[in-house]
Amino acid sequence: MALPVLAGISAEPIDSVAHIIQIALTPVFMLSGIGTLLNLFNTRLARVSDHIEQANALLTDDNDDPDRNHTLEKHLVRLHRRTLMLDTAILAGGLGGAASCGAAFVLFMGSVRDSSVANWLVIMFGLALACTVGALALFLGDSLIAWHGLKREGPMPRPAPKVA
Repeated sequence: MALPVLAGISAEPIDSVAHIIQIALTPVFMLSGIGTLLNLFNTRLARVSDHIEQANALLTDDNDDPDRNHTLEKHLVRLHRRTLMLDTAILAGGLGGAASCGAAFVLFMGSVRDSSVANWLVIMFGLALACTVGALALFLGDSLIAWHGLKREGPMPRPAPKVA
């Protein structure tokens, strides 16, 4: 069945372009979600870094309590593990975002050049999904380390009140 032609434009190219745009939006929405996750990871990393600074400051204070210093050192070890987990989660999220952009790029290049890009698309989108799942798993690892550390070691000691 022939498609009607309006003002010299057939409906087939419009439908194919609309289909390409619809498909290309999937990686863009995924990129938006990954950006939100990266914001969350960075905010959490900033909080962990603040705790590391606080623990280091408490260790360098004039304090001769070995139990308190031991507790602070345990907190620092846990905080450094969390930093490693969050750094790796940010790296995986960044790779997932880059792969999402690559998937959108492959879709558009395939439509422009009329070539088969299915393999590249599967690789790029699969990489984006795998990196995002990895980033979320690392974030879960950070959450577990934080929760178990708080349960096992308790809250971080507070600075000793200054005597005037």
